[in-house]
Amino acid sequence: MTTIPQLLTNAARRHGNHPALCAHDGKISFTQLEHEADKAARAFLAAGLRKGERVGIWAPNMWEWVAAAVGAQRVGGVLVPLNTRLRGGEVADVVRRAEIKFLISIGDFLGRYYPDMLTGEDMPELRRLIVLRSPAPRHEGWEKFIAVGQSVPDETFTARAAEVGPDDIADIMFTSGTTGLPKGAVFDHKRSIGGGQAWVNLSSMTQDDRYCVFGPFSHNASYKAGWVAGLLTGSTIYWPETYDAAAILGLIADNRITVMPAPPTIWLEAHAYPNRGDYDISSLRYLSTGSTTVPIELMRRLKRDMDIDIISTGYGMTECCGSATHTLWTDDIEHVATTAGKPIAGTALKIITPQGDACRPGEAGEILIRDKKLLIEYLNNPQATRETLDDDGWLHSGDVGLLDAQGYLKITDRLKDMYIVGGFNVYPAEIERQMSSLAGLHACSVIGVPDQRLGEVGHIFIVRSAGATLTEAEVLAWSKANLANYKIPRGVTFVNELPMNSTGKVVKFKLKEMLARG
Repeated sequence: MTTIPQLLTNAARRHGNHPALCAHDGKISFTQLEHEADKAARAFLAAGLRKGERVGIWAPNMWEWVAAAVGAQRVGGVLVPLNTRLRGGEVADVVRRAEIKFLISIGDFLGRYYPDMLTGEDMPELRRLIVLRSPAPRHEGWEKFIAVGQSVPDETFTARAAEVGPDDIADIMFTSGTTGLPKGAVFDHKRSIGGGQAWVNLSSMTQDDRYCVFGPFSHNASYKAGWVAGLLTGSTIYWPETYDAAAILGLIADNRITVMPAPPTIWLEAHAYPNRGDYDISSLRYLSTGSTTVPIELMRRLKRDMDIDIISTGYGMTECCGSATHTLWTDDIEHVATTAGKPIAGTALKIITPQGDACRPGEAGEILIRDKKLLIEYLNNPQATRETLDDDGWLHSGDVGLLDAQGYLKITDRLKDMYIVGGFNVYPAEIERQMSSLAGLHACSVIGVPDQRLGEVGHIFIVRSAGATLTEAEVLAWSKANLANYKIPRGVTFVNELPMNSTGKVVKFKLKEMLARG
């Protein structure tokens, strides 16, 4: 067993000057990355970081992000990743709840000076705010912070690093919060590395791969199944600077990307891009998607039109450190298009009824997961921990699904998203899948809303395809012709875009807030 910092040390020895991270503004080798991480570790020691104290990182993907993370972990710090989409009040809430002592923030980004969003926020436990790139004179910059650490004696650094082992806490991952307040999932080093190893096993990555992680390093898929997987294999990590179709296709073509996971919306837009043929993406050998409803026709089109060796789908969540099920390279496109695959190596899966009994094949119920990389607990939330992890070690996912006769998982919906129309259970994801074939519809999301007569009814939010003139009357007419009566949405709202989190999931409670505001 090992730790994440030891992974970097091993990678530097094996892969040396091979590029570890590549961005539009340059690249850094494994040797250089270890050197920068060790400088950060010394700086944290000089600043008084104690073992087990929390270090937050609120910055976009960049080599400093990884150096700060591994540097803190090298001397026993606990990483708390923070998404750059969060605003000041949201960040301050996590800083307070996680008792973050050091916060590493970007300076100017997306037209904002990020530390200014924290002005007036009460964060009594925070001792230091360090700003990456373009710090204002009133704030401590990364370079100044690093410089002070170089006075730390080698023996002090070595002794502290030797105290960190696989069972020590590595990170606290705050969940995406699509249904409410995010919770902090706690992981040790061996669990977090297990998340990276699971992805390596699925993708068969090697040093020869150029791996494009899609989302921010604050998310499991770009952290543990991202650059940690890169440390395990020696592959080079890339990421998009922007997320439009041309930028994604250009990134793949210009850098000869070989492996890339991304939400279905990205592949949908890439496939529909008028000038897709101008980009040579033949290097892409492994494409993966998931995290939300996957239109069946999209998967068929990708396989037919984009000439990619392997297209896969999977299912997982923050609490299981990434993947729980996945399709394999031997699976036909129908299984890839209609299922989330089978349990990955080391993972057990079962489906249960509301009474706790095992479901029969083809019977929908709550998905339970068990393996060695599940979260230890939710931070300072024993009730949520008890509700999620039972005494037999099963993680209660809150997702609804079924196992078919061959053992493939089909996701039905979130338990919390389900609503009841006149006594009938309605799963929004089922309607969203069916609606994906409606001409003029680019994307949609369904929620349940109160109704005096039926208890609840469906309301659908729709993003039209470019140039489409789809109307409410056409949506309702299609629904009446193709859906059971109780599944027909009673209201339609057209929007320019759906509110998404960084993993490509629709944030349903924001739709409800939107509807309440009228």
